Amino acid sequence: MSASQLQMVESVMSGKRGSMQGPYNVLLRSPELGNLAQQFGAHTRFNSSLPLKLNELAILLIARFWTSQFVWWAHKRIAIEAGLDEAVVHAVATGQTPLGMAGDVAAVYGFCNELLASRRVCDETYAALAGQFGEPGVVDLMATMSYYTLVSMSLNVDQYPLPEGAAAELMPLDAK
Repeated sequence: MSASQLQMVESVMSGKRGSMQGPYNVLLRSPELGNLAQQFGAHTRFNSSLPLKLNELAILLIARFWTSQFVWWAHKRIAIEAGLDEAVVHAVATGQTPLGMAGDVAAVYGFCNELLASRRVCDETYAALAGQFGEPGVVDLMATMSYYTLVSMSLNVDQYPLPEGAAAELMPLDAK
C-alpha cells in the first residue's frame, strides 16, 4: 500500500469502526478521498444530532433505494436495537410505506422518501422535519443520506459480498 493508503487504513482502524469491512476496498483506490469520506461517514454515523434509530432509518432507506444488501445487513440490527419498529423495517425492505409511524419517524421517512423520489422536498415536508429536529437535523439527515449513497454505490460497484451465512434480504423493487 502507498503511504496515503496506509494513512487511510490507520484512520479507519483507530476510529469507532475499527474494521476495514465495507466500502473501503473501493475507497482505498483514491485514498485521499477515501480518508475524507470515512471521516465524513464517522461523523454522520456517530455524531448526528438525530436519534440513532432515525439516523439508522435513513441508512436503511438508502440501502433500500440502492438495493445495497451489505448496508442493509449491517444496519438492520442496529436500527431495531436502537428502537426502530420492526414493522417499519419490514415495510422499508418491501418498498411499502410503513403504517402508524410516530411523528419523528414519519418526518424522517417522509423527507427521505420524497427527496429520493423527486430529488427535492416541498416546504411542508421540510417544515415537518425542521419542526422535529431544527435545521441542523435537516442537514445531518441529508449528510447521512449522502454518505450512505456513496457507501451503497461503492459496495454495489465492488459487488461486495455478504458475510458467510448471511442471506440477501432485499428484492429488487421492480420485481414486486
